Amino acid sequence: MRRILAILLENEPGSLSRIVGLFSQRAFNIESLTVAPTEDTSLSRITIATTGDDKVLEQIVKQVNKLVDVIKITDLTERSHVERELLLIKLLAMNDKSRTEVKRITDIFRGSIIDIGKQVYTVQLTGDADKLNAFIDAVSNETEVIESVRSGTVGIARGEKALRV
Repeated sequence: MRRILAILLENEPGSLSRIVGLFSQRAFNIESLTVAPTEDTSLSRITIATTGDDKVLEQIVKQVNKLVDVIKITDLTERSHVERELLLIKLLAMNDKSRTEVKRITDIFRGSIIDIGKQVYTVQLTGDADKLNAFIDAVSNETEVIESVRSGTVGIARGEKALRV
């Protein structure tokens, strides 16, 4: 089962490596990992997307919660939440037909062309993983993908609940 964990922790050297180490010790794969300071620069927020056995994940969550640097951990998949990824992708746009198709598909997916070169368009797109995968599939049928990079999942609970001290 796919899970998205949000962790609030002290912004200290080594904090991230201790959390990742727990996943590694249990041979649990991390699909994506994002981390950044919060509005309080002494704290960081980590979002981890992972899949696997519920029992093992429950053990990892309990062990992460015991770490000194960790203030709070929550499983966003257990409640209503919003998740997004950022995709930056370079596409070959050699002629008018391919340029038109890149623009059309980008508009359909509500993306933005953020850079234009002689033969390359760079597109920015945000959404869930399914949307980004669908965009890549659609645009790959029309032109060549030169390079792509994704941010990984970030998520936040809907409503009044907040991950804070």
